[in-house]
Amino acid sequence: MPELPEVETSRLGIRPYLLHQKIHKIIVRQSKLRWPIDKDIVQAEGHLIEDVQRRAKYILIKLAIGWIVIHLGMSGSLRILTEDKVAAKHDHVDLVLENGVILRYTDPRRFGAWLWTPFLEWLPQLANLGPEPLSNDFNAVYLQPLLEKRKVPIKSLIMDNHVVVGVGNIYASESLFMARILPTRLANTLTVVETTRLVQAIKQVLTKSIEQGGTTLRDFAQSDGKPGYFVQQLQVYGRAELGCFICNTPIKSQRIGQRNTFYCENCQT
Repeated sequence: MPELPEVETSRLGIRPYLLHQKIHKIIVRQSKLRWPIDKDIVQAEGHLIEDVQRRAKYILIKLAIGWIVIHLGMSGSLRILTEDKVAAKHDHVDLVLENGVILRYTDPRRFGAWLWTPFLEWLPQLANLGPEPLSNDFNAVYLQPLLEKRKVPIKSLIMDNHVVVGVGNIYASESLFMARILPTRLANTLTVVETTRLVQAIKQVLTKSIEQGGTTLRDFAQSDGKPGYFVQQLQVYGRAELGCFICNTPIKSQRIGQRNTFYCENCQT
């Protein structure tokens, strides 16, 4: 599943093509995605795109009369086409601009979404979300009181969107390794120093991944079709039984919250 850096990479990739352009038409070939595409989305036709933002893993296209909200789901991707090309089997939505540029949404598994709303506050999908991990609101002062109340593995807690958005499985493992904290540690056992270190690690790992273009997953490609490169720099994720880059201890793997988790039992405590 595309995680926050992949979604942010997509947003950064498509924004220059969409910003201040008028929508000519929206072509929906398959409306049955994770949530059925609202027929009212055609209200966007004829309106200028004022901004392209992101909240958690949702891409937000802002118009004067409302918002188009896109989620990539498990296998969705966005491509910019400068000329019309015949749509393939899994090309479900085209957003066609008046200048001829097309934003094409492809989703083999159809777990993504295209939503329409006059006001973001009306969308239940965006309600009760935690702060953005790269924002100033996400800090140790905010996080420490939440940890002290929770007797759950720290990895599960930082993947909870009610606590902080967008720290998916790959980046949770990588951040905990950078912070030298075992993913199985109970959240309420972390000291203020460790919490501060973890917050800093999350910010550093996500920032570096965005700069590198996101992590290459089988189902993800950037808007220009080029894959991300951060996967080449993963320290623990997907490296079970391989030597730790720091101490050469074999990387361990176990399931936490139904997700594969990777860590070094020597470097992390």
